[in-house]
Amino acid sequence: MLQTLKEWDRELFIYLNSLGIERFDGFWIFVTQIESWIPLFLLFFFLIFYCYKLKKGVVVLGFLLACFATTLLATDLTKEFIARLRPNNVEALGELIRILQKPTNYSFFSGHAATSFAITTFIVLALKDFTKWIWLVYIWPLIFVLSRIYVGVHYPSDLFVGALVGTLFAFLFWFICRKILEKYNTI
Repeated sequence: MLQTLKEWDRELFIYLNSLGIERFDGFWIFVTQIESWIPLFLLFFFLIFYCYKLKKGVVVLGFLLACFATTLLATDLTKEFIARLRPNNVEALGELIRILQKPTNYSFFSGHAATSFAITTFIVLALKDFTKWIWLVYIWPLIFVLSRIYVGVHYPSDLFVGALVGTLFAFLFWFICRKILEKYNTI
C-alpha cells in the first residue's frame, strides 16, 4: 500500500512538473523565494496592529512568530528523521523532470508549505472577524507551494503534509492566543 502511494506521488509529481513552460520559469523562481513575499508579510504586520492596536497586537504577533518558529522546527526535525530525497536529487528522475533549483537537504515535509499555511491560517483566524476579504490571502500559500513542484524540489505529498501540519499548528497557537486575548478583556 505504501509503495503504491509513493508511486502515485512520484507519477503525479512528474506529470505536474512536466506542465511547466520555459517562458514562465522566471515567474516561478521569483514566486518560490521567500524574500519575494516580504511586502505581504509587512501587510500582515500592519493589519495585526491596525485591528488589535498595540498591546493586543504584540500578543498576536508574538504568537504568530512562535507558530512560525515551531512549525519550522518541526519541519526541520521531521526532514532529518525521515530523510526523503528531493526529486531533484533522485538520479532516476533526472531525465524526466524539469529542475530549476537544486537544494540538497531533504524533502519530507515541505517547509514552504508548512510555514506558509501556518502563517496564513493564523492570520485568517486572527483577522476573519475584522474583514471578510482576509480569506483571499490563501492565494499566497497555494501559489507558493505549487512553485515547489514547478521548480522540481517537492513531491505533492510533501506539500500536502506540510500544509496540514502548518494548518494544525496555526489552530493550536491561535487557540492559545485567543485565550490570552480574552484575559485582556477581563482586566
